[in-house]
Amino acid sequence: MPVDINGQVYYRTAEVCRITGIGKSTLFRWMRENIIKEAEYRDRKGWRLFTEDELRGITAETSRIQRNHVAQTARASSILR
Repeated sequence: MPVDINGQVYYRTAEVCRITGIGKSTLFRWMRENIIKEAEYRDRKGWRLFTEDELRGITAETSRIQRNHVAQTARASSILR
């Protein structure tokens, strides 16, 4: 359940993962690899609080498609044979 603090809505890690359809390990790996930014806010227990803008950014990252360079290299080498 989102948290309302001073009129701003925040989402905790589990909610972000549920909404975006990714696992916690993926979310933490993306933050570690700077694919997405670390949550700007934390509550008094130290739990991450994500804003709606941050949630939109994570959702956009889950929808991003990128070329698989390994598959492309394998295809090119099979053509050369």
